[in-house]
Amino acid sequence: MAERERRITPPYGGVFVARKRIMDRDDLQRATWRMAHEVVERNHGLGNVVMIGLQTGGVPIAERLAETLRAIEGIEVPRGSLDVAFYRDDIGLRPVLPEAVTDIGFELDGRVVLLVDDVLFTGRTIRAALNAMNDYGRPRAVQLAVMVDRGHRELPIRPDYVGKNLPTRRDEAVDVHAEGVDLGEVVK
Repeated sequence: MAERERRITPPYGGVFVARKRIMDRDDLQRATWRMAHEVVERNHGLGNVVMIGLQTGGVPIAERLAETLRAIEGIEVPRGSLDVAFYRDDIGLRPVLPEAVTDIGFELDGRVVLLVDDVLFTGRTIRAALNAMNDYGRPRAVQLAVMVDRGHRELPIRPDYVGKNLPTRRDEAVDVHAEGVDLGEVVK
């Protein structure tokens, strides 16, 4: 769980307390390699693919995925980042923290955009990302890659590439970081 999200998750200012390590560093690497191979296979190479990591948790996952794709195909996939704070549908219900950088230095028109995030939960962040991308162009297709799909969808959004399906309770939290994936709670 990215620090920014941790600060705005009730109780506000809470601290993530890990209860169980779900994936370790090696599991993350294996999941990343599997997802990268799936991306190459589905798109018949990487010639028309660009990658956008969602701030803040999706950016490091996108970096890992880009490195792995480069190792597999020898191609540098154009990569950017997107902050969806002002595109969320819960403005007014929780604080808006536009702290992260949006950096999309390439054309989206006619390209396949691989949208990358760390955890897929309700689907509302992805909906916001789809709206935000409209300001940057009209992709031919958008594919979604997430390291963890924890269920509890509130919108009809489904990832194309998943590192780990992890059924959770609504009150649990998932933290994806360089050392692995932890399941726990946010406590005050």
